[in-house]
Amino acid sequence: MSKDSGIEGAPTSGEARGAALWELARLFFRLGATAFGGPAAHVAMMEDEVVRRRGWMTREDFLDLYGATNLIPGPSSTELAIHIGHRRAGWAGLLVAGGCFIVPAALITLGFAWAYVRFGAVPEMSALLYGVKPVIIAVVAQALWGLGRAGLRSRRSLGLAALCAGASLFGIHELAVLAGAGALAVSHRLAAGRPAGPPPGAAAVAVPLAVPLASGAAATAAAVSVPFGLLPLFLFFAKVGSVLFGSGYVLLAFLRADLVERYRWMTEAQLLDAVAVGQVTPGPVFTAATFIGYLLGRVPGALVATAGIFLPAFFFVALSGPLIPRVRRSPVASAFLDGVNAASLALMAVVSFRLARAAVVDWLTGALAIAAAFLLIRYRVSSLWLILAGAVIGVASVHV
Repeated sequence: MSKDSGIEGAPTSGEARGAALWELARLFFRLGATAFGGPAAHVAMMEDEVVRRRGWMTREDFLDLYGATNLIPGPSSTELAIHIGHRRAGWAGLLVAGGCFIVPAALITLGFAWAYVRFGAVPEMSALLYGVKPVIIAVVAQALWGLGRAGLRSRRSLGLAALCAGASLFGIHELAVLAGAGALAVSHRLAAGRPAGPPPGAAAVAVPLAVPLASGAAATAAAVSVPFGLLPLFLFFAKVGSVLFGSGYVLLAFLRADLVERYRWMTEAQLLDAVAVGQVTPGPVFTAATFIGYLLGRVPGALVATAGIFLPAFFFVALSGPLIPRVRRSPVASAFLDGVNAASLALMAVVSFRLARAAVVDWLTGALAIAAAFLLIRYRVSSLWLILAGAVIGVASVHV
């Protein structure tokens, strides 16, 4: 363990830490500018870069970090980037990795927002995404295979993952799936007669669940109509970042209830355009806040909204990250995390299945998905180059 940072695996010397921070900055800035496809694709690309290519951590450690992000509110892939930075280079790494993943995506979204205000529409992205989406499916499938081999090594864990996937397909909320999987894993561990009761550290897993649920109820009760201003804008998006679990569709419902119906700061059409831009641009989906902030308050509004929605992620990771090694040392809490990991992989597989149905629509997209999977597995080609190639092929296909 590093004496300087207190983080296992973090560089100890100043030079080594500086090099680690620079490498984190380069990696996550590139991912923030090129990682299309939403959280599942982001996780897959991070696994490819951090585990397979750089060997910064094992698949088991990566899966623990990913499982932990699903227990706290906020943008899961951004929180995973923050976790990786913290594990790699301590508190400075936490800030560098998270900031570098957010900033390029926010700048791209800001460009879309400027075009939207200037021309009344967002630039066309369908041709680019036509070629990118099938490549993303291959990237996610490759990551799922590797993470599944690390995290689902028993019939019990495979069965639990299958049960969670079925629950998700039937519409059970993802937080209920995660909590249920953890509880089932703990029940099995206790039934096996290993620990007699919950040892110290088990509560550490429950804290990330209890805090956002309680704060979410308080935030909903306190929501009242307010005039627009930068401070109310910041506080609103800080509330969203502090309590929101789920996909971009959950984000849409959450924003609509306040921004359109309660505050009346924007129209429903504007909100739909903002969430659509967050979905089709690279990096975190939560950069929809950047778009909304620009519409409401131009550049200051964009800065305030972006800061508000992402700051809670840094807080939650800083709070929960150091607890993960302690959780692993506690038999009951470790069992809970194993269950959450199995559920996380199941949820990722369900999202991938739904994405695949939308992405593979003809022979060309099918060929792109197969070719990308072959190049990833056989030759370990970087997912970045495959995504760029998919984008070029997608754009070229509409002009042929």
